[in-house]
Amino acid sequence: MTATPSTMTPQAGPVPRAERALAPDLARGAMLLFIALANAANFAFAGQPGLDGTPHGVQRVVNLLMTTFVDSRAYPVFAVMFGYGLVQIARRQGTGARRILLRRNAALIGFGLVHATLLYFGDFLGAYGIVGIAATLLLLGRSDRFHRVVLWLWAIQTVYAGLLAVLALASARGGDAVLMNTPNPSLAAASYGRSLLDRLAEWPVHTATVLPFIVIVWLGVWAARHRVLEDPATHRTLLRRVAVGCLGISIVGALPYALIAAGAVHVDAATVESMARLHGVSGEYGGPGYVALFGLLALRLGGARRGRALLAPVLALGQRSLSGYLLQSAAWLALFSPWALHLSGTYTAAGAAVAVWLVSLAAAQAMSAAGHRGPAETLLRRITYRPGR
Repeated sequence: MTATPSTMTPQAGPVPRAERALAPDLARGAMLLFIALANAANFAFAGQPGLDGTPHGVQRVVNLLMTTFVDSRAYPVFAVMFGYGLVQIARRQGTGARRILLRRNAALIGFGLVHATLLYFGDFLGAYGIVGIAATLLLLGRSDRFHRVVLWLWAIQTVYAGLLAVLALASARGGDAVLMNTPNPSLAAASYGRSLLDRLAEWPVHTATVLPFIVIVWLGVWAARHRVLEDPATHRTLLRRVAVGCLGISIVGALPYALIAAGAVHVDAATVESMARLHGVSGEYGGPGYVALFGLLALRLGGARRGRALLAPVLALGQRSLSGYLLQSAAWLALFSPWALHLSGTYTAAGAAVAVWLVSLAAAQAMSAAGHRGPAETLLRRITYRPGR
């Protein structure tokens, strides 16, 4: 019988580190590198997707890799993990779960507002909070039969993605269109004050556009109800199929747009737009695909002390992913803003992303060794649970 929140013995408070499943922390810590690559590029080019439209030399390779494996493929991982975490919290809290989750998600909306106002309009925390409240009220506590609906929704979307690919390829036309970044005024503002005002206008629009990822969150809820990541050995076959199938869809769906971004294929503007649409839809499969891949890696590392030791900083960062995420935004603001260091370019963005991720790994490992949580996690827990937990 599949365990559900209502059938588990509740234990109030956050999950102790010793009881945490390996795969979720591994996925969060590693995928923060992809978030860094995507957001640093956004800042460096003051627009989205953050790519040089006329790449040369190694820039072609960077564009190809970014559009194939990173762009629109990193945030779905965190959406899956967010849904997974909702069930884990609900399972642990028992009858008090709804109150705890509503308080936590309301706090995330507040975190998102502050983050978006002070640092980066492309915030996801506020959207997580809104979706988390909706999921708490509408999804948690439902039957397994109800939750099978999300599998049908993904099946329907897969058919849609296939049709989109066929139509996009059939209507493709040659041309000389150049990939253009959609500008974000706050990233090009001449002063911090101006950027702050721009972000206040940009954040609500951005948040509204990403709320549909509740379907990705719902998939994480389904997976958590079946304890897929807590018990990867039992779900090994499922994890393999999801990793191969979803990553296959994600990569194949990205390639047409990636080849355009790399300057290997030259098409007209309408084709660029249709390939970009296919790229975005297929990117959602990167979420379950990457999560399944990390589930398999966690299974392999479960009894390997040496492997776990090597990945200890990644696990530590995964346990402090909120702090790591906020640290990145502060770094991009200082490095790329016109009123600050004003760095730019493909190589600079990629190098800065890797460097900041490595710094966050070192900081997380140091906090772990000292027995400290991340500052953002500490604040969120104090708001969510009783003071002093």
